[in-house]
Amino acid sequence: MQDDTLVSLDKQYLIHPVTHYRTHEKRGATILKSGKGAYLTDSTGKELLDAFSGLWCVNVGYGQESIIEAAKEQMSSLPYATGYFHFSSEPAIQLAAKLVDITPTSLQHVYFTLGGSDAVDSAIRFIVNYFNAIGKPNKKHFISIERGYHGSSSQSAGLTALPVFHRHFDLPLPNQHRIPCPYAYRSEHDTSPDNIIAESVMALKNKVEELGIDKVAAFFCEPVIGSGGVIVPPKGWLKAMQDCCNELGILFVVDEVITGFGRTGPMFASLAEDVTPDLMTMAKGLTSGYAPMGAVMMSDAVYQGIADGCAPDVPVGHGYTYSAHPVSAAIALEVIRLYEEGGLLANGQAVTCHFEAGLASMLDHPLVGEVRNRGLLGAIELVANKDSKARFDSALKLSERISTAAYKHGLIFRAFTDNILGFAPALCYTKEDFDLLFERLKRTLDEVLEQPEVRLALNDSIPT
Repeated sequence: MQDDTLVSLDKQYLIHPVTHYRTHEKRGATILKSGKGAYLTDSTGKELLDAFSGLWCVNVGYGQESIIEAAKEQMSSLPYATGYFHFSSEPAIQLAAKLVDITPTSLQHVYFTLGGSDAVDSAIRFIVNYFNAIGKPNKKHFISIERGYHGSSSQSAGLTALPVFHRHFDLPLPNQHRIPCPYAYRSEHDTSPDNIIAESVMALKNKVEELGIDKVAAFFCEPVIGSGGVIVPPKGWLKAMQDCCNELGILFVVDEVITGFGRTGPMFASLAEDVTPDLMTMAKGLTSGYAPMGAVMMSDAVYQGIADGCAPDVPVGHGYTYSAHPVSAAIALEVIRLYEEGGLLANGQAVTCHFEAGLASMLDHPLVGEVRNRGLLGAIELVANKDSKARFDSALKLSERISTAAYKHGLIFRAFTDNILGFAPALCYTKEDFDLLFERLKRTLDEVLEQPEVRLALNDSIPT
């Protein structure tokens, strides 16, 4: 089918996630045709270096033949198996056991979902069930972090603390609350790691006291705040938040949808700080985006509480048609094998130094205020004034200017609307890929800097 026909059909019929509908009707879709390794090719034949792994998910890179073969083999033998009514399949069982083996020791049970949003929704439902089951029905309130992202389904979008996910959706819900983000670059106080950690701990304690300790069920957090701008808390922050939750008697839920599967260095960010959550959500890198799948992992204590709370012969009424899908599970098993035996986890750790060096090299650019990363998850924050950290006026639409210029130069990354650039390169990147990434990124920023409206917006004087 011709591209112009596809674009027309797309405008007419396909609703795109997190898109301004009227703008899309005018602009039309960018159609991607193929991918190999860290590179994509669009329908015009233009090659693009993907510096965002699709949507934080294609951690192993595109076109891994062994994954394709695993999917074909499973589809040939058993393309679907329900998890209802005590049915199961071999890949789902093997995957559950594997996840228990590679995640923090506190996590002993797995429930499979289709992705991250419904994993968070499932976690919420399990938590409500748990506290009802153990005789604490008043514990119905949930706390998350400003700028945090936990999905865009009916309840998970309320825990997400980004206004665009709330507008016209009647969110957040009355039992969903948040505390300030550990955002050192934008803090007006002492930005030392110890103080950032202390402020978060105190904020959580104060919020629980405000709501009532007997009414708060759980605290949700990401080890690195992803879609809110890749905000990287200091090391020790995640462990301190767990200790605080344990002290307060509320469940500690770590959302590793973005940070899992080598994205921050280890297989899971929680492992770097010896964190043992009560529940963990995951998706994205679980199948590297090759098929839809997510998971909720829970401690034995939570599982036993729910199980013991069941009425005689009454099932726990939560399930999805595609939970534990055998093809997705087979794909996930091969993806995890590539992380471990295929050397991709080790490669991601080895090439992080090139990523960090490239980010640091951008600090001299007139538009750049800060760079930050943990492993292969990073960001560049753009400012109108390096000293005051003043933001650009949203009317300038700087992020759109940058996205357009980057695509022209053959580069894809995430340009957030508050002028933070997000990067999540695949674990298969080489030094040469990083050299190309930052060469193209510098050309992108230089081109945007030369636009008269952007130069005028800068508060710093820039030599011509």
